[in-house]
Amino acid sequence: MSAVLALSLTACAAPEEKPVAAAAAAAPTLNTGPEQNRIVPAKDEAAAALLPPDVKASGKLVIGVGAAGSGFPPLAFAATDNKTLIGNEPDIAVAIAGTLGLEPVLENTSWENLFIGLDSGKYQLGASNITVTEERKQKYDFVTYRLDNLGWLAKKGSGFTITKPADIAGKKVSVSSGTNQEKILVEWAEEVKKAGLAPVDIKYFQTNQAVYLALGSGQIDLHLGPNPSAAYHVATTGQTEIVGTYSGAGKDLQGLIALTTKKDNGLIKAYAAALDKLIASGDYARILDRWNLKNEAVQKAEVNPPGLPIEGK
Repeated sequence: MSAVLALSLTACAAPEEKPVAAAAAAAPTLNTGPEQNRIVPAKDEAAAALLPPDVKASGKLVIGVGAAGSGFPPLAFAATDNKTLIGNEPDIAVAIAGTLGLEPVLENTSWENLFIGLDSGKYQLGASNITVTEERKQKYDFVTYRLDNLGWLAKKGSGFTITKPADIAGKKVSVSSGTNQEKILVEWAEEVKKAGLAPVDIKYFQTNQAVYLALGSGQIDLHLGPNPSAAYHVATTGQTEIVGTYSGAGKDLQGLIALTTKKDNGLIKAYAAALDKLIASGDYARILDRWNLKNEAVQKAEVNPPGLPIEGK
């Protein structure tokens, strides 16, 4: 997915604090305190048997999360104590470690240093909203654990349902400049124009707060941004709703977010088995529900699936 970031950054990177999603109905109240009571499953012997001997012997799983600074709620950010790392990404990684019988060691770093750490082997697992791309697959192995979606955010009770370009005809829609979602919105607006429908009025704001104020006052009808950020706003304010989602990779490919590790280091099969175990037990769904991200759930773990194409190819 992409974008300048938000939750996408071309799939990837640490998203900004934008809105997040889930259907618009009852959103859970998020626990943003330091005491998280994370879901830590019992060890699954079959999954653990797939670990390389040296990792199994170490008893630890070192996890890199690129959320240094303000983080990107609800995926990875500081709790109310301003130091404890919380969010969906740490929760998923900790559950993976538990399933493999390993002690999770969470390390918060910058986006750039996350990949340096993966390259060097310092981090055995990267859990940081990393989108699968064909270019990245040349250096890393992936196992998918979330859909990479954008969310159409509206004022609660809007009555909107957004599934196709015609649904935004005649509406005022905001988007962040220079992002992947801007590219998609402009494409939709062109389709609306070609169909002879009422034009889309695209708006730009400097901050997320300005977007939310504009939604609340009726200055805009919709905002297109990273689904997780949208979901976060829905869950923490109760003032908005997600009225549709769309692949961050565009119309031809479903973008996917994946646990990431250095290519051919022997860990990816164990991660995939652990994730499938979490999905089967229901723990995976419970973790996503904690952060209002049920609408980004995958049905199974996929190892190195098709990713965003290399530009120009």
